[in-house]
Amino acid sequence: MKWVFKRVTGYLLLLATAAASPAVEAESPPAPPVPAPAQAAGTETATANGAAVYAKRCSICHGDHREGIPPAFPPLTGIQHQMTAQQLAELIRTGKGRMPAFTELPDPDLQSLVTWLEGAEEPGSAQTSSENVDAAVSVHAGDALFHQNCAFCHGRDAMGGESGPDLTQSKLVLADKEGDKIGPVVREGRPGTKMPGFNFSSAEMQQMVAFLHARVATAASQQGARRGVSVADLQTGNVETGKAYFNGAGGCVKCHSPSGDLAGVASRYEGLQLEERMLYPRNAKSTVTVTLPSGEKITGTLAYRDEFTIGLRDKTGQYRSWNTTRVGYTVDSPVEAHVKLFSQYTDDDIHNLMAYIQTLH
Repeated sequence: MKWVFKRVTGYLLLLATAAASPAVEAESPPAPPVPAPAQAAGTETATANGAAVYAKRCSICHGDHREGIPPAFPPLTGIQHQMTAQQLAELIRTGKGRMPAFTELPDPDLQSLVTWLEGAEEPGSAQTSSENVDAAVSVHAGDALFHQNCAFCHGRDAMGGESGPDLTQSKLVLADKEGDKIGPVVREGRPGTKMPGFNFSSAEMQQMVAFLHARVATAASQQGARRGVSVADLQTGNVETGKAYFNGAGGCVKCHSPSGDLAGVASRYEGLQLEERMLYPRNAKSTVTVTLPSGEKITGTLAYRDEFTIGLRDKTGQYRSWNTTRVGYTVDSPVEAHVKLFSQYTDDDIHNLMAYIQTLH
């Protein structure tokens, strides 16, 4: 019953955190300075204290063994590959998103916790003294590393997850030779995206590369049983018919331009990712125009809306909100325009439109 209680409590904590968030953003009080992690805190006493602090403060969300409670709370196994000790200490002090700030945690406890998180033995990790390890052992070790650090986004089998793409069909992974392309991306991350850089050793990077190559080989052998969708699967329509639909019956040209917002879109996205954005652009921003009692109109990006309040961010970035009973407002939502087309599309419409969109490099 212990694990049930922890998960229920964890989700209740998440709901409570969300419920406590105000409609109008408020500034958080400044966090106290973060001490530099102790360089000599690797004693048995510090380790034991760090484990005790984790059990008391962190395990309710991240699990007894740092395994996490996906998708709400990520695992912390292998956290030393993702963050330095200083970054980890700052995160604990200041919090982030649904994670609260532990501003009252004594400095010695913070240092012990960071030391324990960075030094605790990782379940399933494989130690090796040579980079020329046996292939099977290397793949197995890479599997453990991937599970701890990457599976949360890319899926347990590297074939795509909730927010990460299928790596078995990645052009970069397919073109990789002994880590020459995978290595730099893993170490440096993808600036401007959710993918961070990882501090893997040379041996660990070799294991990660071996695992990804093994997953590519396995995926290629699954004839007719692929989980993903290849680019070729979506290249079955007629380009000219799709262009005519874009400019005519589909009404796409009313909001989009091949030489404007869609210029180069097929170079930025491809395959299923491109089709998903075409059908449902989930990150498209809605705009709202608020009409004040004086008749003045204020337009900005929709930031908040419920039955009582309408809020926006104006062109200066300032957040402004009004009681809905005192103003009028209209919302322009690009997503809703796409949703309305769902009941009108035929299979041929989608295939042809996709064929045309794929030419916009």
